Amino acid sequence: MDADQAESIAISALAFLASDMERLARFLALTGMGPRELKAEARTPRVLAAVLNHLLQDESQLLVFSTDQNVPPEQIAPAHAVLEALDADSARGGS
Repeated sequence: MDADQAESIAISALAFLASDMERLARFLALTGMGPRELKAEARTPRVLAAVLNHLLQDESQLLVFSTDQNVPPEQIAPAHAVLEALDADSARGGS
């Protein structure tokens, strides 16, 4: 899994969450993120990793997303790992 694939999956997952106010509200409540922060940082590895982590914590929601977006559920954890690594790298000042 490369960074572009991971980002694409995570952006689809974010759109999935945003398509339902209850799902989005739950994500925001559990992450402590506000709507403004989400909007400002939606494409950052940190937020995209949080989105995928959120799905990984809720198997039923993960399966609904996977079916809805035709993304095999077994791709979510590797995509999350790639985004976590990108976030750690950017926190260290990497590219």
